[in-house]
Amino acid sequence: MEILKKHFATATFLLLGLSTMAQTDNASLKKVFKENYTQEYNKAYSEAITGLTKVYDENSYEINLRLGWLHYQNKNYSQSQNYYQKASNLKPYSVEAKLGLVKPLSILENWDKVLQVYEEVLKIDPQNTTANYWAGAIQYNRKKYEQAAKLFEKIVNLYPFDYDGNHMLGWTYINLGRNSEAKTLFNKALLNRPDDASCLEGLAKIK
Repeated sequence: MEILKKHFATATFLLLGLSTMAQTDNASLKKVFKENYTQEYNKAYSEAITGLTKVYDENSYEINLRLGWLHYQNKNYSQSQNYYQKASNLKPYSVEAKLGLVKPLSILENWDKVLQVYEEVLKIDPQNTTANYWAGAIQYNRKKYEQAAKLFEKIVNLYPFDYDGNHMLGWTYINLGRNSEAKTLFNKALLNRPDDASCLEGLAKIK
């Protein structure tokens, strides 16, 4: 029994020590992040990146996500992509990391990868309006109007008075020969943005 007491006391001491170390590390990291936000506010992106690099932990989702954003702000899009991808790998169900990743990918015009990431988001969150809209826009630009319509229809069903959804679904329907429905959508979008040139152009095509 005496031996068990000694082992218990030793284990308790070690746990207390680890807890204290964790609290210290967490406090240090909070300090780094606080300084980091100030540097970002002052647009000192290189300094902010350097500060986080000093405490970099490849298994930290938060640090990788933050570095993805800072490199994007610093116009280093390849590095931004790299860190956002690491964050996404660490948290495969993270929508925020994936939506972050599409930012540098879009600047680099890697549209196949952008569409792939949006599709990954929609598997996790089928109603995500950002992913539905931009995946629809990519499909529309590729003249894949049936696929685009399904994505824009989701947005209009979720947000019936949304300009962007009605506007793009209207143009998609024109390309599918569904002019009557397109007319209704353009007129609804015009209630949101009266005199919108693109909607008026769409209506003129139907006439």
